[in-house]
Amino acid sequence: MLDFRIETFLMVCQYMNYTRAAEALNITQPAVSQHIRYLEEEYHAKLFLQEGKRIQLTEEGELFRQTALRIQHDVLHLKKEINQRKGKRKKLCFGATFTIGEHIVPEYLPNLLKQSKELSIELRLGNTADLLQGLCSGELEFVIVEGNFIKQEYSYELYKKEPFIAVCAAGHSFQREPRLLEKLLPETLIVREKDSGNREILERALQEKNLGLSDFSSCIEVNNIQAMKELIKRDMGIGFLYYAAVKQEIEEGSIKEIKLLDFQVEHNMSFVWMKGSVFEEYYKKCAKLLRPKNKK
Repeated sequence: MLDFRIETFLMVCQYMNYTRAAEALNITQPAVSQHIRYLEEEYHAKLFLQEGKRIQLTEEGELFRQTALRIQHDVLHLKKEINQRKGKRKKLCFGATFTIGEHIVPEYLPNLLKQSKELSIELRLGNTADLLQGLCSGELEFVIVEGNFIKQEYSYELYKKEPFIAVCAAGHSFQREPRLLEKLLPETLIVREKDSGNREILERALQEKNLGLSDFSSCIEVNNIQAMKELIKRDMGIGFLYYAAVKQEIEEGSIKEIKLLDFQVEHNMSFVWMKGSVFEEYYKKCAKLLRPKNKK
């Protein structure tokens, strides 16, 4: 069981505010302060610095936070392992970003289930930031993400390299078949919402060519891949998606790839777990079972 004072510390880290941490824990603010003082005395280190009404972690505080998160995560996993030994059905809860969770992982879930008939699986979909927060809180045992993350804070390995391509409706006609990215600028661009991994990758690729979303004639923003694909199929505009997300539509003939000479983008999808976890070998085994054999 995680020491209640460490739980208080982690809550303060989450809000960076003693009052809000106290409200979330349903205790008084003086109690929060007392818990933090105890930890600082116990570990002979200043954990927070006060700057006016704001607080921030010291270097030692950040080290303490990372270690406490790892312990919290492993304690929750340990409870699951103990319940399994008592004959209770084991539950594996992990997360994936939308493209991975909807178009890649489902094909490989049977590989996990074959390892244990008593295993139940919960797959949670979300953006990279939310999934990493779930990982740190112990809600998720590992995550598979396409977005960027601070690599020093986690253990990770390559899950898959996935091509990121330009697409349009199969029946879409251009005045002249585009071969360069800038020739697509007169088109309407269908794009994912802010903070999505898909949009982040597109914006970075455009920036490398001194371009942005505003350079397209107009933009339609949607908040999920399926809606984006439906609009593209209806010839409402062009889009940029992972090959895995449109593979079926390309094979069916409802969407086609726009083959550009100057847009050859591949992005790393990462399998991520808590750094230093005692269950690292188990997570690596899961990664192997969930990883596609082919690279496209």
